[in-house]
Amino acid sequence: MTIGVGLFYTNKSRITQFEKVFNDNATTLYQSEIERTELTLNEYTTVFKVIPILIILAALLMLFFHAPIWRAVSITSIAMLIVILFVDGTAYARMETYHNELKMMDMKNE
Repeated sequence: MTIGVGLFYTNKSRITQFEKVFNDNATTLYQSEIERTELTLNEYTTVFKVIPILIILAALLMLFFHAPIWRAVSITSIAMLIVILFVDGTAYARMETYHNELKMMDMKNE
């Protein structure tokens, strides 16, 4: 929840920046958005490789350590990582759609 509130206020201030840059030079905003979305999509690719590895490590931890605390840590970690994977998966889909729409705008302008 804290992250969500922080992102809300950060993005709220960015909206006025986007509006100013758009009014000054829409092409600059357009190019920076394409670059930003490409970088973000690449970062998600890394996340989708690392999180499954962490889930496997947590499962192995549960298999090799039978103390209740380690089983609890493993189960909690797996559950949290699955939620993160779900949230990032939906965010990736939205970012990919936005990126493709930007690319389509570029094709229409040529």
